[in-house]
Parts: sequence; C-alpha cells; structure tokens
Amino acid sequence: MSSFMNQDFLLETETAKRLFHEYAKEMPIIDYHCHLSAKEIAENKRFFSITEVWLGDDHYKWRALRANGVAEEYVTGEKSDKDKFLKWAETVPNLIGNPLYHWTHLELQRCFGIDEVLTPDTAEMIWEKCNIKLQTGDLTAKEIINQFKVKALCTTDDPVDSLYYHKQLKEDPTFSVKVLPTFRPDGALNIEKTSFSNWVKELEQVSGRTISTYGDFKKALEDRVNYFHDVGCRLSDHGLDSSFYTPYQESDIETIFNKALANEKINEGEAIQYKTAVMIYLGKLYAKKGWAMQLHIGGLRNVNTTMIEQIGPNTGFDSIADFTYAQDLANLLDELEKNGRLPKTVLYCLNPRDNYMVATLAGNFQSEVPGKIQFGTAWWFNDQRDGMEDQIKTLANVGVLSNFVGMLTDSRSLLSYTRHEYFRRILCNVIGKWVENGEYPADFKQLGKIVKDISYSNIENYLGFDQVKGKGLENDENDISMVWGRQ
Repeated sequence: MSSFMNQDFLLETETAKRLFHEYAKEMPIIDYHCHLSAKEIAENKRFFSITEVWLGDDHYKWRALRANGVAEEYVTGEKSDKDKFLKWAETVPNLIGNPLYHWTHLELQRCFGIDEVLTPDTAEMIWEKCNIKLQTGDLTAKEIINQFKVKALCTTDDPVDSLYYHKQLKEDPTFSVKVLPTFRPDGALNIEKTSFSNWVKELEQVSGRTISTYGDFKKALEDRVNYFHDVGCRLSDHGLDSSFYTPYQESDIETIFNKALANEKINEGEAIQYKTAVMIYLGKLYAKKGWAMQLHIGGLRNVNTTMIEQIGPNTGFDSIADFTYAQDLANLLDELEKNGRLPKTVLYCLNPRDNYMVATLAGNFQSEVPGKIQFGTAWWFNDQRDGMEDQIKTLANVGVLSNFVGMLTDSRSLLSYTRHEYFRRILCNVIGKWVENGEYPADFKQLGKIVKDISYSNIENYLGFDQVKGKGLENDENDISMVWGRQ
C-alpha cells in the first residue's frame, strides 16, 4: 500500500514516475485561461485568512459543502471565516473519490508545507499554521504566482474593461510574470438580455464612438480588439450554452440590432441569427490579429431560481447541458475557413459524451500551424482524473496528442496552480502505461519532449507570447506570421 499522496502520487509505473520527476515536475506554467483578479495581483494582495484565499470564490467547494448538508450561512453567508473553514474541515473527510480531496491536500502541502490530513481534529492546528503563513510569510498574490513558476497568465475580461491593472503590471519592473487580458465579449453577444442596450452604452463610452447602427457597433468592437491587443491580449473566450449558428442576411442583423437598442424583445431565432453574425465577424478579427479563439460549449447555468434570487448568479448552481451542436460548430468553423479567416481555436466541451465529436471536428480544419484547432483540456466538471484521462485518450485516438496545449486552471483561486501538477501526473501516468504495455518505445528523449511540450512549450508557441511587447519582448504589430510563429 502506498502512503497517502506521497511523491509518486497518481504515478502507477516506473516510466510514469520517471516522466514526471525528470521532465514534467519542474516545467514552468502558462495559465492561459483563468478568472484571477488583475487588481489583486497588481496590488500584491495579502490575504487575511485561509478561508479568504481558499473558499472565497470556489464554486467547487461551495457545491461540496451544500451537498454535505452545510447551511448557506457557512458557504456564502455571514458566518465568520473560521466557522466556514471548520465546516470545510468537517466536509473534507467525506469527499473520498472527489478531486477536491486531492486538491485540498495538494494546496496544503505545496502552498503551506502542511502534510497533515485535514479533519475536524486537525482543523484548529491547520487554521493557525495557514493564517500565520498568510499574514506574516511570503504568500502574497505575486509570491504565490512566483512560487509556482508561472511565466504568464491570462485573465478573463469584458471588452469595456479599462485594463488599468494589466497596464500597471506590464510596467512593473519588480514582477516578471506577464498578466495578460482575454477578450470575453458576452455583453456583445447576449442581445436577448435586458442588459444589452446598457452594455452598448458602455461600449460607446470606452471606444469614443457613437453607436447608432450595427456598422458602428462592429467598428467599436474592432477598436476594443485593437486596444486589448496593444495591452498584450492574444486570446478571446466565448461561452456558448445554446444554439449558435443559423444562416442570416446582414440587413436582418441591422434590424435585430436596432430592435435591441430600442429595448424591444428579441426572440430566440433572432438572437441566434445575431450571435452567428457577431461570432463570424469577431472570428475574422481574431484571425487578423493572430489571436486564438476559445469556445467553451455546453454549460447549463444558474438553474436554481430560489438560490439565484437569494445570493446572485454564478454561485455554483450550474450543470452540464445536453443540447446538440455538431452542425452549428461545423458550420461556424467552415464559414470562417471559407474566407481564410479561421483563427487558431480551442474547443472545450462540458458534456463528455461530446468528446469524440469535438475532437474529430477539430481534425477537419487543421493547417500548417501544428494543432491549429485544439480539442481543449477537460473542463469544469471534467477536470478530474477520469475526465482528464478520457480527454487525453480521445485526443490521442483521433488527433496528435503531442501538439496538445495542455492544462489551465479556469479558477478564481491563486492556490489552484497545484492543478497543473495534478494534470501532469495524470498525463505522465497515461503515457507511462502505454510505454510499459509495449504500445510505445521507451525512448525517453522523445517521451520527455512530448511531456515537456504538453506541460509548457506547446502553449507558449501556440500563443506566441515571446512576441508580446513589454518585459523584454517585442511587439508583433499585426504580423500573423510572427504570432503564429515557428511555422
């Protein structure tokens, strides 16, 4: 029997152990999709308690607490930080088989040097040790990032954001990590929402354009893409939770846009037409800039009306949707490809039944850029051992695993960088089994390269971060060949 979460945790073969310890373990991190706060990083926030940094915005932990019968006042309510932490300590021993059990202890081990298992009996001691280190040690926002050897991270940002803190970080000579924005235009796409016309007014203000037509709107969006690009953005991100492609006429989009500006109700068919047009327009802009487009497909969000009314949206009441979208996705990619304006694209599916569909669709639109269309890492409810193994094996079966751009945290917590280690251990274990089963030669020069590439190098090359201006890097202007470099 192996000891609990020892140095060979999740590594079941000698090959897997060698691949992780000699090749994967010390690789730096590019966290190309997360929800961290640029403001907290720029201000080098020091956290008051383990609850603040650990439980404050973690929907995974909130859902586990609720499933364990913990009252909401201990989850998002008014109970003290210590009371919330103690409830988490009561919950953790019950999480056998849940990745939260491993993540919790990886974070305690790697961030706080605590090897004890979290239980109600150890909770007081762990609470004190963690808080002393947070309040007096080197676990500020910037130091946590440095501790994990993060070279770049990409936050998630509204196009109307000023990016003030990103610019501040870009000019900070004491912090070498690139904190780059990601263009997330939900406000521009969600025309059916009552908030749409107000969002357009915000876009007017930040772009300095009067927006009275759909043409004005497109120009303002292009202004913001250019602005984000100048600050270092090389990625967009889109959450697609329902149908997103249907044929349209440009004149129809103008009519639909005008209705929305007048706060008239937009029906479902009109909303899909509009989203199709905007996605195609934005996709062309992204290709022009050499950006990668991320499509997160299949969330069923905010389904508990009672709780959403009590504590607000995006608080852990989401699930996996089951709508079918193979034809929508194929049509979207195909339409952009027809015009020679299909950007690098990373496809994430939330429903694991769609893994092979998405992975094979990606294979239809590859080009001279290695892995141009990516089947993205296991996402959200799937970023656990089974989900990661399934994603890795699916990609290997129908694509080129060696070109995979690897792991991201998709997290609001700075402590979540341990998930990169979790992923690397799982990756090495899968590959190690193939080698020991005689399915791939024990060529450690090639195996080590594959592991290092997936852990770090592929995403660095894919996004061309070595061309981002600032911190000793050069500006690519609009030269796609440089951003898509090393062709």
